[in-house]
Amino acid sequence: MSAAGDVLAQVSDPRLVEERRGQIVRAAVKLFSEEGYYPTTIQKIARAAGISTGLIYQYFRDKDDILFLTLKMVLDTYEHDIPPQLEGVGHPVERLCMAVWTYCRIVDGLLDATVLAYRSTKTLRADRRVLVKDAETRTNRLIEACVDECVAGGHMQEVNTYLLAYQLVAFAHAWALKHWSVGRRFALGEYVAEGIKLLVEPFLTAKGRRVLDAMQARTDAFGSLGRKARRRAPAGGKRTK
Repeated sequence: MSAAGDVLAQVSDPRLVEERRGQIVRAAVKLFSEEGYYPTTIQKIARAAGISTGLIYQYFRDKDDILFLTLKMVLDTYEHDIPPQLEGVGHPVERLCMAVWTYCRIVDGLLDATVLAYRSTKTLRADRRVLVKDAETRTNRLIEACVDECVAGGHMQEVNTYLLAYQLVAFAHAWALKHWSVGRRFALGEYVAEGIKLLVEPFLTAKGRRVLDAMQARTDAFGSLGRKARRRAPAGGKRTK
């Protein structure tokens, strides 16, 4: 019997497996998001991906495999893409702000998949739900470690770092979960700047604030990026390009 995390394929070429699975997962994410997991059939996924139903079964055993690999892709991206962006960022306050920015930027690129992770994790087999929760916990610990460094260095007041890390993670996820609303009001850079103002700045000590002030002066705390990219929609309308 295969392990919970195994997604077996009949094809042996790793490059082809990665390419085909990406094609299938992209189609599945769209359908799962629009129609829901249960109404979406393998046949619908095949049509959306532009391939035959039989070909899907060369790369996945069933629909649970497709959903699991989709959610794993989201969580792996969080876990693997945040640390490289923190390399060379020496100050704890700046590292925390960069971690929040990077997390939100990743979510921005995975809006539908992030919403799907919230909506459909409970649909997975129980053993796979454990793997998904473990992966999310590892990412939370990346954020928590940044908060811990701020507290240890005297740049942040004593705070429940576990809960604050969860609030920051929830803030990043909210960019996808409530994008229909916040996406109308803020560009991504503005959203991150406001989040740092609400969830980081109030807990900083005097010397921590000095570092944040210097960072804001140098980068405008991502706000300048946000204003340049900002797109507001008319009331009741869609975002304009």
